[in-house]
Amino acid sequence: MTACGLDFGTSNSAIGVMRGNVPALSPVEGGATLIPSAVFFDYENKGRVQFGAEAIASYIGQHEGRLMRALKSILASSLIDEKSALGNRMVPLTEVVELFVRHLKEKAEIFAGTELTAVVHGRPVRFVDGDDEADAKAQRVLEGIAHKVGFRDLVFVYEPIAAAYHYEETASREETVLIADIGGGTSDFTVIRVGPKRSLRADRTSDILANTGIRVGGTDFDALFSLDVVMPVLGLGTQLKAKSLPMPNGLYFELADWPTINFAYTLRNERLLLELIGGAREPEKVARLLKVIRERLGHRIAFTVEDAKIALSEAGSTVLPLDFIEAALDVVATRAGFDHAISEKTERLDRAATACIKDAGLQPSDIDTIFFTGGSGRVPAVREAIMRAAPNARATEGSDFLSVALGLTREAQKRFG
Repeated sequence: MTACGLDFGTSNSAIGVMRGNVPALSPVEGGATLIPSAVFFDYENKGRVQFGAEAIASYIGQHEGRLMRALKSILASSLIDEKSALGNRMVPLTEVVELFVRHLKEKAEIFAGTELTAVVHGRPVRFVDGDDEADAKAQRVLEGIAHKVGFRDLVFVYEPIAAAYHYEETASREETVLIADIGGGTSDFTVIRVGPKRSLRADRTSDILANTGIRVGGTDFDALFSLDVVMPVLGLGTQLKAKSLPMPNGLYFELADWPTINFAYTLRNERLLLELIGGAREPEKVARLLKVIRERLGHRIAFTVEDAKIALSEAGSTVLPLDFIEAALDVVATRAGFDHAISEKTERLDRAATACIKDAGLQPSDIDTIFFTGGSGRVPAVREAIMRAAPNARATEGSDFLSVALGLTREAQKRFG
């Protein structure tokens, strides 16, 4: 039986197999072992399906088609049962996820030189907050997709536990560690005891002291940031002439959130905006919004916002160029403004990390190390919030995007030999 470790992430994904006694990640796009979780249906080339950075490049290059990103997020929402228009067909969104997972498996089989029949599949601690039935449904959907693409044997492992096993390979002494896996769609925490001797144990149940997860991640930060700095130049917060009513805000929220961007592109919305322009106090802003809808520019906005979020991890301010909407249009964003926009979410991260330590029966001072993984763990306000849960702990990090995949691959060896 040949097994792999699969990290299907909201923003990026990876898959690995063991080579000798070393976990090796498969090239999944050119020579890269990390692929953006994106699919593009290219209408200009008979519906050709593209994945990852290639998919994004086709969209940015303004090929006629449909881009889908943050695919994993649909599992934790009502979109799990929705369909999307692809040309003249309505396709279940879960079928798009299946196409992407199948692509990863095929790439890994080329790398391994054999069929992969078993998988240790990562999953967040919680797909859905406070709804066990919906959480179980999300896992069932992923399990069904795994079987459809050809995996006969399947084990799910919490992603922060997989990251812990990867971290443990570098641990020179016994430690009590808070794993903080801050991803695109969820944030997961595990308190675990690690060490050279513990790593030899076949059963690690007693070492895993607590797990906590919440549905907060990088896509939430992107949406809040977009609503704060970009959507106002498209008319959010402006007024209509009649009775000084505000512009309807539903479309802005749809455009700001990665999983729902494509749902904004309807003739009904275009007709509505044509009517609203005539009654708007700032019609030029609403006209920009109409252009975004007509030319399917929502993902361009989202990528610009994401780039600015990353830039603010290093700088106090940055410029978001929006010249693809209107010549010379841009907005300035500051880290302080971004931190304020996401403050409610970072406070939730603080509470979740604190709760995980408490659930482990420990005090903050008992945590030796906080291990950060996941791309959103780079955001300074995120790190600061989590560090408040154990202020005396040492902060460290591994590969932001690959720690989980490497840990899952190592676990696949243990589970399936």
